[in-house]
Amino acid sequence: MEYIDYYKVLGISRDATEDDIKKAYRKLARKYHPDINPNDKEAHKKFQEINEANEVLSDPEKRKKYDQYGKDWKHAEQFEQAKRQQGSYAGGRSEGFYDFEEGENFSDFFESLFGGAGRRTRESNVKFRGRDFQYELHLNLTEAAVTHQQTLKINDRNVRITIPAGIENGQVIKLKEYGGQGVNGGPNGDLYITFVINNNTSFIRSGNDLQTTVKLDLFTAILGGDIMVDTLNGKVKLTVKPETQNNTKIRLKGKGFPVYKKEGEAGDLYITYEVTLPQNLTEKEKELFKELSDLSSKKQ
Repeated sequence: MEYIDYYKVLGISRDATEDDIKKAYRKLARKYHPDINPNDKEAHKKFQEINEANEVLSDPEKRKKYDQYGKDWKHAEQFEQAKRQQGSYAGGRSEGFYDFEEGENFSDFFESLFGGAGRRTRESNVKFRGRDFQYELHLNLTEAAVTHQQTLKINDRNVRITIPAGIENGQVIKLKEYGGQGVNGGPNGDLYITFVINNNTSFIRSGNDLQTTVKLDLFTAILGGDIMVDTLNGKVKLTVKPETQNNTKIRLKGKGFPVYKKEGEAGDLYITYEVTLPQNLTEKEKELFKELSDLSSKKQ
């Protein structure tokens, strides 16, 4: 396997902090994301490398192994075990007498310990799990509100998934054994999909509830009446009570966002009425408002 310098892939130094890694990953992921470069194979390859680098360097344990063992960091435990075995074979010499330098080939190390036969035995008997893949899937809020299927292109492989309604922004799902292929019959790695939800509506999402503001003209607010308002699933008719005050809040039960993996269940929609004042009044309208004001003063 070709050695890939994960630090170079993300454009960071070897002493980069976790925050440095996160910022570098986000910047590059946006630049090379398949949705932005749909027909660019090089960008797709670069995106996979960026995800692989982030997967390793953002995890302190994986990063430690990578810094020590290079491209063979996933085999660190087998390497340590081999060193212990060699220590006993060497007539009681202490563990760790052989220093594995960064970038050194793991297969060559085993060959130096046990000779060609040892290498052949390792290659034929030891099973290694494939690497995990990371993928970022962008959806609009209206898409996330409906159960649907999508086909993803993962490492030149088509993966068809069903996305349940109600998926959360930042939610991660795991597809077992859809990652890298295992070695010597070992299990495949897993595929981790992170969802990024773009709000393409006027609603504000809070968990499974939605919030919005609806404008009311002064006459409807005072006299009451029927209005049409938007919900996530279309328009509904509401009856406004007479003398409705500005910033009055009402709740439409079950008209919010679908509950994840609970068919037919949804949160609530909260509506805040914003009463608007009439503009560009005619002289006659101003006179009528003056009469109304006089009548109101006499009542007090």
